[in-house]
Amino acid sequence: MDAEDQLDELNRTVFRQQQRIERLERELAALKSMVMSRMPEQQRRLEDEIPPHY
Repeated sequence: MDAEDQLDELNRTVFRQQQRIERLERELAALKSMVMSRMPEQQRRLEDEIPPHY
């Protein structure tokens, strides 16, 4: 395998990892939202809320 093939494989690996990270971040945000929606309001803290830009 030459350097160009190795670089292409590395790029594909990084791309797949980034896709997985983004999917996991979406799943984590959904889980956090689900937990927060089931938590009584008096137990919620502002630090637990996800800022609107996320």
